[in-house]
Amino acid sequence: MIGVDWKQDNNSSIPIYIQIKRFIRSKIQAGEWCIGSRLPTQRELADRLGVNRSTVVAALEELAAEGLIEGRGSKGTIVVNNTWSLLTSKNSEYWSTYIDGGNHKPNYTLIRDIYKIKHTRDVIRLGTGELSPKLYPKEGMDRLIKEALKKITAMSYEEPKGLIILREKLALYLKSLGISASPESIMIVSGGLQALQLIASSLLPKNSTIYMEEPSYISSLNIIQTAGAKMIGVNMDEEGISISDLLNKAQGKTSSMLYTIPTFHNPTGTTMTEERRKELVKTCNELMLPVIEDDTYRETWLKSPPPKPMKAHDETGGVLYMGSVSKTLASGMRIGWVVGPEQVIDRLADIKMQMDYGSSSIAQWTVAECLETGMYMEYTAELRKELYRRREICIEVLNKHFCNIASWKVPGGGFYIWLNLESSINTNELFKRALSSGILLNPGAIYQNGDTRHLRISYSYADLGDLERGLTILSKIIKDNL
Repeated sequence: MIGVDWKQDNNSSIPIYIQIKRFIRSKIQAGEWCIGSRLPTQRELADRLGVNRSTVVAALEELAAEGLIEGRGSKGTIVVNNTWSLLTSKNSEYWSTYIDGGNHKPNYTLIRDIYKIKHTRDVIRLGTGELSPKLYPKEGMDRLIKEALKKITAMSYEEPKGLIILREKLALYLKSLGISASPESIMIVSGGLQALQLIASSLLPKNSTIYMEEPSYISSLNIIQTAGAKMIGVNMDEEGISISDLLNKAQGKTSSMLYTIPTFHNPTGTTMTEERRKELVKTCNELMLPVIEDDTYRETWLKSPPPKPMKAHDETGGVLYMGSVSKTLASGMRIGWVVGPEQVIDRLADIKMQMDYGSSSIAQWTVAECLETGMYMEYTAELRKELYRRREICIEVLNKHFCNIASWKVPGGGFYIWLNLESSINTNELFKRALSSGILLNPGAIYQNGDTRHLRISYSYADLGDLERGLTILSKIIKDNL
C-alpha cells in the first residue's frame, strides 16, 4: 500500500480537494506512485488526510478526468498514466490558478459529462428528469404569453419578492394544499435550484450541516459544500425518511437543517406517508431543526393525490416550502417559489436582488396568467394521464427484460423508477458501454456516493419507442456485465 504524507495548507485559498489532487499528481509526476500502483480506498484516504470522503471523491474524479487514475471495481483505484503531457498540461494554462481557486466547486465529472452529452449527442436519455418536448402545451402557452404581454406596461424590475400578482395567485393555490401563506411570505425564484442556492448562501453558517434522505438529488449538487456546510445522509424506509435515524444523527446538534423531498422522492420515487410527515414536523420542531421541503413533483401524481405537504402541518414556521413549474409546464420556464416566515423571506429576497435583480418578468406574468385562467390545473390533469401511460409502458418493459436482474417499486407519481440491480456492477463501465450503444444513464452513484446497485430510470422524457428500445438494450448490457 502506498504511503500518504500530505498536509493541508490552511492559509491557502485553494480548495482542499484541489490541494489533494495536486499532491497526488506530484507523487505520480515524481515517479513515487508508478503505473499500476493502487491508491488507498476513498475511506482510507479520507481518514489519513483528515478530510470528508466527499472531498477525496472530488479530487479523485478530477484526476480520473485527466486520465491519470482509473477505478477498477474490486481492484480499487489504479494509477494508469504518467504521461508528461498530461502531468504538465495544467501548469501551462494561464487561468488554472483562478479556476482551481474559485469559491464555487465544480460539479462532479460524471454529472458534467451527462449535461454535455445530452445536448451534443443523439442519445436515448433514460435518466433525464424533464418532460418530453412533445408534452409541452405549445398552443396553450402561446395564448398565455400573448395575454401576459398585453398586461405588461413596462419591462421593469419586479419587487424583491417577485411579481405581486403571481404571489397572490400562488397564495390561493397554496391554500388548496392546506398551506396558509400571505403574498408577503412567498418569494419567487428562478426554479427550485436557485432557492437552494439562496438558502445555502444566506441562512447556513459556516461548518453547518444539512441532513437529507440517502440517496438524494441534492447529493448531485455542490451547492451545500460551496457554502461551507457538510451533508449527512439519513436512512429511508417505505414510509419515507427514518425518524429514528434522524434522531440518532441530529440529536444535540446545532446550526443544521433538514432537506427532504417527501412527495415522489428524487431519485427513489418514494412518497412519505401522512403520519410520517406529521411525526417528522413534530420531531424537527422538538430538535429545533429547520426543514426545507422540496415539493416540486407534487402535481405529477398519477392516480391518487399525495398527502398534504409537511408545511400544512407546520404551526411554528419551521418549514421552508419549495415549489416550481419546472416539472410541469416547462423546465426552461425557471419559475419557482419559497414559502416561509416573513423575516426569512425578506432575507432571501435581499440576497436574490443582489444576485440577479429578480426572475424574468415575462415568465412571472405568464405563470400568473396560467394560474388565473385555470389552465394550470387543466393542463396538469392531462399531463398526469400521459405520465401514467408512460409509467405503465415502462413497467411492462421492465417486467419483460429486467425481472431476473433487478427489482423496483412502482411509484405513485413523479418521473422516476429506482432500479435496484441484483448484483453490484461497475457503474462507470456500465455508463460507458451504454453510451457506446446510444443510451445515456443516470447511475445511482450520482445520488449516493459509492452506489453500485442502482440506476435512476425516467419515463418522462424519451419517446415511448426509444424508451422501450433503450431499456431492452440496457438489459442486455447489464446481463453481459453481470
